[in-house]
Order: sequence, then structure tokens, then C-alpha cells
Amino acid sequence: MNQEIRASQLRVIDEDGHQLGILSKEEALNIARQKELDLVEISPDAKPPVAKIINWGKFNYQKTKTQQKNRKNTKTLDIKQMRLGLKISDNDLMIKLKKVEKFLNIGHKVKITLVYKGREQAHKDIGFQLANKIITILSDKIIIDQQPQLTGKQLNFVIRASNIKPIEQIEK
Repeated sequence: MNQEIRASQLRVIDEDGHQLGILSKEEALNIARQKELDLVEISPDAKPPVAKIINWGKFNYQKTKTQQKNRKNTKTLDIKQMRLGLKISDNDLMIKLKKVEKFLNIGHKVKITLVYKGREQAHKDIGFQLANKIITILSDKIIIDQQPQLTGKQLNFVIRASNIKPIEQIEK
């Protein structure tokens, strides 16, 4: 910026965006001083380097404001979790799957956890059957990010949306 620019020749652009041509550093600084603005090097790697005559304080303020606005508008996507027992009824399962679908419509990934309690741990296959049932019900709407995996007393798998369509009447 201003005196800190090292290049002797610069391609200069004025505050309106019009090219003033290739000028020496001193000529460009004089033009910037006459307009009571700053000379800022925009592209130092170009041949010759590109400098623009702008109000640095205003430019910097607008840049930080746009960064804040962009940060505000970005949506953080989380992994939502839905916990189910192995003895869940079909109606309760459908209600849980509608909630899962709402998460998927927003764009979240969903981690579905099937919890084994007591003697259910002796029948690991029941959890895998329920996981397959959930996957088949949602099969046209999801992509499986993590296959069903047994870890301790839980069976976990992660899904995300592919084509988003509302759950209608799903046959049992």
C-alpha cells in the first residue's frame, strides 16, 4: 500500500475501475494523493503488478462487512443422531423415520443408533435385521455413508440424503 509498494512500474486502475495504463510508482502515488485516496497493490504477481486507487479504510470496512455477512449466512451441518431400541413397534419406527427425514431434508447427516439392552446382546442379528429394514424403507431417499457396525452395546450407521421426497404411506 502506498510507499510500501516495491515495483517501479504498475498497471494502475482508478477508483471507477478505468485503466490508467502502465505508470511509474511515483506517478501513480501522485494521482492517488491528488484524489486523496490510497494506492493499493491488488495483484503483485502480474507483469507488471496491478495497483488500484481506492479509499483503503472504506474498502477494508466493506470487506470485513461482507465476510461477516458470509459467515452469518453459512449453515453448519451437523450429524444428527436417532436412537432406537430393538423392540420398537412399526408405528413408532415410522414416526422416528419421519423425524430422520426432516433432518435429511435440511441437509444433515443422520447417525442411527440401535441400542441393545440386557439379553438382546445375545441376538445381534435382530439389530442388523432392523437396520436393513430402515435402509430398505428409506432406500430411494438415502445414501449410506457408514455401513451398520456393531460397537459394544450399539449398532451404528450413518446416512445422508440423495433425492429428497416426503415419506408417504409406507407398507410394512
